[in-house]
Amino acid sequence: MTIAAEHPFAQFVRIIGRGPNLSRPLTEEEMFEAATMILKDEVEPLQLGAFLCILRVRTEVPGEGAGFVRAAREFIDKVDNPPHVDVDWATYSGKKRQLPWYLLSALMLAANGVTVCMQGTDPHTVGRLFSRQALEFLGVPIAASVVEAAEHIRATNFAYLPLANMLPQLQKIIELKPILGVRSPVNTFARMLNPFDAPNEMQTVFHPNYRDVHRDTAELLGQKNMAVFKGEGGEAERRPHKPVDIQMLQDGKRSDEKWPEMLAEHAYKKDEELNLDRLKAVWQGSGDDEYGAHAVIGTAAIVLRLMGRADSPLDAITQATSMWETRNKEQLVPTA
Repeated sequence: MTIAAEHPFAQFVRIIGRGPNLSRPLTEEEMFEAATMILKDEVEPLQLGAFLCILRVRTEVPGEGAGFVRAAREFIDKVDNPPHVDVDWATYSGKKRQLPWYLLSALMLAANGVTVCMQGTDPHTVGRLFSRQALEFLGVPIAASVVEAAEHIRATNFAYLPLANMLPQLQKIIELKPILGVRSPVNTFARMLNPFDAPNEMQTVFHPNYRDVHRDTAELLGQKNMAVFKGEGGEAERRPHKPVDIQMLQDGKRSDEKWPEMLAEHAYKKDEELNLDRLKAVWQGSGDDEYGAHAVIGTAAIVLRLMGRADSPLDAITQATSMWETRNKEQLVPTA
């Protein structure tokens, strides 16, 4: 009988999967090597499933996140003379209770000279509305590549770059959710790819205990400015009827701010239908939504505060309110 040689990836499954007394997290370098093998398609499907599920049950640690992101960045196409991007904005969750008001925040900021690269996943969960679907409805072009995303940023101050067009290997892993039954750690890691090395990152979580993982990973990666908070439905969108705890890195230094609610609790109600016509109507002023308008303003304010353009939360809200009130209602897609 021939005994098969151990697969090279088996060591990484063994390290994290030997039980409560013998297992340990991967070091940053070990995760870099493991992620490189995954991205090169050098891993058996059974190994990949086991690896992802063990990490999901145990919860990823910052060193693992940094190692995975470092490896993934090696596979992202490089752009000659890349544009300056102010904010990298991750969108990976999709919405099911509220319209994606954060998209109006990003477009409003772009219209005011803030360059934004929004990168995220294609639809992967039934019953959720994802950024790509909404942006296509609004007439915002979708970048087919990193190079095209750079062109969109130069032309409009805004680009939406799907993960499938940046790192299709990771999109395929995210699409394993219906098979695995749970989301994979890639949903966490991919948010930090920051393909244009923007100095500011907008991150969000659905489960508050993940905030530390995001900030600590960003710190290991050398990210100087980032904000992470519990957003509506897991997207980077302020819930205006709730106070919000924002954990930040500003010039590499940690800070924590608690912003008060903007609206009374009763102002919130779940949308029975995510009608994108209403999203457009609110921008154009032909529709009215108190909750939506405050979500747009509150989300944009967090970005302004992160970038250091506001001295306080109140100043950030004031600036964002002015942007909203003076927006060009006839033009949703900005021009640089």
